[in-house]
Amino acid sequence: MPELPEVETVRRGLEPAMVGARLIGVDQRRPDLRFPFPENFAARLIGRRVEALARRAKYLLADLDDGEVLVMHLGMSGSFRIEDPGAEPNPVSGPTKNAAHDHILFKLSTGARIVYNDPRRFGFMQLIARADLASHPLFRHVGIEPLGNELDGAALALLFKGRATSLKAALLDQSLIAGLGNIYVCEALHRAGLSPRRAAGSLARKDGGPNARAHLLARVIRDVLEEAVAAGGSSLRDHRQTDGALGYFQHNFRVYGCDGRPCQTPGCGGVVRRIVQSGRATFLCGSCQK
Repeated sequence: MPELPEVETVRRGLEPAMVGARLIGVDQRRPDLRFPFPENFAARLIGRRVEALARRAKYLLADLDDGEVLVMHLGMSGSFRIEDPGAEPNPVSGPTKNAAHDHILFKLSTGARIVYNDPRRFGFMQLIARADLASHPLFRHVGIEPLGNELDGAALALLFKGRATSLKAALLDQSLIAGLGNIYVCEALHRAGLSPRRAAGSLARKDGGPNARAHLLARVIRDVLEEAVAAGGSSLRDHRQTDGALGYFQHNFRVYGCDGRPCQTPGCGGVVRRIVQSGRATFLCGSCQK
């Protein structure tokens, strides 16, 4: 499933094409994806101008000029592509996905088209009034943004204080921190030299303040996410950028999927191994992650 860097990459790819454009046509080719489309979905979108395109956790949020927000989730295999009749073909793009899975086509006033493709149909789209967004069930329990100014050592200590659950489980808890997934949690913990099995509460001092581990992990999480976004995300299976190109952060993985390989931490000499936590694979080096 796409994680925060993949969704942010898609947002940045769509933003220049969508923001400021008016939706002059919507071709809805099926009644549902993971969930049914909202009632009168196409009719409510036609004629609307896209004022802004944001991201919250793993959701794309298109603010419309009538006060509604088009909320889009990629699910497991969803992707967008931009078709611009006036643009030159992109020579680095990967193969176009099977058009049989093109479920939504947005026609823009600029002449461009935005196509949503989703073979597994685990993605979905909703229309929510901007005034109701924060209290909507999709968002009211979503945690802080790891790429915003909210995430620092003090925030981690406050969120994790007294928690005996594992550090990895706490980082994956979307009600605490939004958008982190298995790949980038494994990578961040390795760079910070912290075991995914360590108690989450160990990042807070007795007085509740952050210790050195909390400050380091907050910085590393941001670094890993920013590097991944700059690389266009990680293309392990379905993820593509809006121009069809693959992301390439997977070539920078230090532990994820690297079971049995030497640890890349200078001077470590350990070996990456795979364990299972709460039914999910975790990759770590037991020598340098404590």
